[in-house]
Amino acid sequence: MFARTPRLLLRPGWPEDAAALHAAIADESIVRNLATAPWPYAPDDARAFLARHRDPRLPAFLIFKRTLGTPHLVGGCGIGTRADGRLELGYWIARPYWGLGFATEAAGALMHAVRAAGLRHVNATHFIDNPASGRVIRKLGFRPVGQPAMRYSRGRGRADLCQSYEDGEESAMRDDIAMELYADMEPLAA
Repeated sequence: MFARTPRLLLRPGWPEDAAALHAAIADESIVRNLATAPWPYAPDDARAFLARHRDPRLPAFLIFKRTLGTPHLVGGCGIGTRADGRLELGYWIARPYWGLGFATEAAGALMHAVRAAGLRHVNATHFIDNPASGRVIRKLGFRPVGQPAMRYSRGRGRADLCQSYEDGEESAMRDDIAMELYADMEPLAA
């Protein structure tokens, strides 16, 4: 499965992406906001991530900035399964690309594919000290549920407060909002 937006290409990760993946994610400011990525993030972690078995029904993408030349790896996004069986949206963006709307653009394309595939009841979380991620999640149509609760992060090496969200049928990002979001984005050149 592949997805394309005006500025991004989303595709599965391949073994030859290991060096670029390591270079993009091996930043404590990124990994500390993820639940399952270890810190420090080593080249072997990138290779293991790309080689792991994935449920083919659950999309998982590396995010590339489209250019006139070779696309640049800017992050990753996907749907995973939590220990309790719930589906969960996850994403990250490399630090040089923060604040450019790539997380919303990529995760919006991912959620469009997820909904088109008939997957429902996807959850999302963010650590309380990462409010930018909460803004992305809310832009995608997720709504907060419950009070913040403790969640373990391998990157932090401890549990911290995390807010949970769900994407009920009525809270899904409407196609007209998605099109408005993408309409103002110009494709990026090299």
